[in-house]
Amino acid sequence: MKKALSKFAGAVVLLGVVAAGALYSYWDQAVPILGMAINYVRYLSAPAGTTVTELSATWKDTGAPASLSSPEPSKLISGDWPSYNKTLTSERYSDLSQINKTNVGKLKVLCTYDTGQYTGFTTGLIEVNGALIGTTEYDIFSIDPANCHENWRTHEDYKPATLQGVNRGAAYMDGMLFRGTQDGRVLAYDFKTGKRIWATSIANPTIGETTPAAPIAWGGLVFIGNAGGDVKGVKGRMYALDAKTGKIVWEFYLVPKTAGDLTRGPQGKSPLGMSTWKNESGSPITGGATWTSYTLDPATGLLYVPGGNPAPDFSTGPRQGANLYSGSVIVLNAKTGAYQRHFKLVPIDWHDWDVSNTPAIIHTKGGRKILAVTPKDGFLYGFDLANNDMLYRTPVTRIDNATATFSAGNSVHFCPGSTGGAEWNGPAYDPQSNLIFIGEVDWCTTVTLMSDSKIRAVKVGQPWSGEASINPYETWGEPDAFGNWAGWVYASDADTGTWKWRLKSNYPIQSGMTPTAGGVLFFGDMGGNFYAVDADNGKKLWGQKIGGAIGGGVITYTANGAQKVAVAAGLTEILWPTDIVTAKVIVLGLGDATANQ
Repeated sequence: MKKALSKFAGAVVLLGVVAAGALYSYWDQAVPILGMAINYVRYLSAPAGTTVTELSATWKDTGAPASLSSPEPSKLISGDWPSYNKTLTSERYSDLSQINKTNVGKLKVLCTYDTGQYTGFTTGLIEVNGALIGTTEYDIFSIDPANCHENWRTHEDYKPATLQGVNRGAAYMDGMLFRGTQDGRVLAYDFKTGKRIWATSIANPTIGETTPAAPIAWGGLVFIGNAGGDVKGVKGRMYALDAKTGKIVWEFYLVPKTAGDLTRGPQGKSPLGMSTWKNESGSPITGGATWTSYTLDPATGLLYVPGGNPAPDFSTGPRQGANLYSGSVIVLNAKTGAYQRHFKLVPIDWHDWDVSNTPAIIHTKGGRKILAVTPKDGFLYGFDLANNDMLYRTPVTRIDNATATFSAGNSVHFCPGSTGGAEWNGPAYDPQSNLIFIGEVDWCTTVTLMSDSKIRAVKVGQPWSGEASINPYETWGEPDAFGNWAGWVYASDADTGTWKWRLKSNYPIQSGMTPTAGGVLFFGDMGGNFYAVDADNGKKLWGQKIGGAIGGGVITYTANGAQKVAVAAGLTEILWPTDIVTAKVIVLGLGDATANQ
């Protein structure tokens, strides 16, 4: 009997060793599969979506006259959604009003386009010239915006630099489409056929550099930067490419360029030196990468670039100083790449609080031209662009223990966590109400630092967070348990930053925020719930679970004379516990269902 038990135990150990070896050998393939399996079990008991709206007891209307005229509610204005945030200035406001407060309760799913892929579906959809365009990690596709029928779909076969299968979307200009890839390239396609026209490499995938951001296009140029600033040795950079040829017109290093760094194109003029980076030996300048999208002011020709965190993420010891231009909005001359100014939002970052998403340039009812920004630190910032002064800094999600310092061996719990605050979708603005709308993640993180010697020993090209856990899902800290999270929508006055109403969801909110002339605000949550609320007071007018996690674009446009709303749903990604479904584009409207439901 003992001999049999001994053989059985030996067989179990042997199987364990074989399984461990196989897991190690096929780690890149195993991690997403394991993550999906874990999330599938979690979501078996996931609750239905709920929202609670609160009106501010101290709200006072500024009474300022409207600076922009609004269309009559009954009037339908023909409209596309031609860029990531509709306009290059990123307000995200639509002057369509066929769907409005009185009839939005009749909203229904009209059609669905299923990509058939399990992927980090965060694409910012665009709709232009009768086509609805989206991207996945490997594909770009064009569908009919009225019935979801596929026009064309182009697949790119390549080896991604990281396990995060994300892409934030495409840009359109002059009959061409542009997108980045997870192997560091920028690709251009024919708008009508999907045929690839050119490819340009702007990043090195062998050390973890990628280009998942949604480019923007203006003046014959395509603007995009590289991501990967959480990987040791990766420096953030911004580029302008010639739209017709893909040639690099200029390159701008978002953190100091030093000896040995590649020069990929003409350098934009920069005053940045080493004075704000007091890096110790063996700790290369790392961070400042950009991974969402960008804002451009056509009136001034200025490009606004959100700059990511410095690294190592949670330890400031190897990189003492302000670490410019990480944690900033960097303003460049769009034609030349020359530095103009910067807005430093996260002075010293030890929480992984990127300035992650696009700022919005807003002309307020009070007559100001402001820059509204929502980083991952949980605040809404407003800057007066007449003098670049900060007007306000308003908390818009739970903020807790944010000033506690980290040290080796000691655990610190803080909010917003490293996956909290505002992630890849930025603020939106409604000129009718003068309100800025912000979607936020309320999810906290616990970090325990490894020793300084271990932090220094991390190899170039490896994730560089400083977190002591060996659990790969806790590389960026240990998030609170699944379900111990929430989401917020804040509606704040654009001139003062004070909030008028706020809505709390039982799931994080990361989708695009879309206000319309019909007085409706559209958004979705990570539970797959899609909502239409009254933009004036946050009252829920319509809500329904329409698919998987909604972490991508929410846009509205006209097709065949009718207003539609398109939603990117079905985000599955290793950092986010979500429902396991394929990525889909879902089109909603007031008419009858037409196809592909």
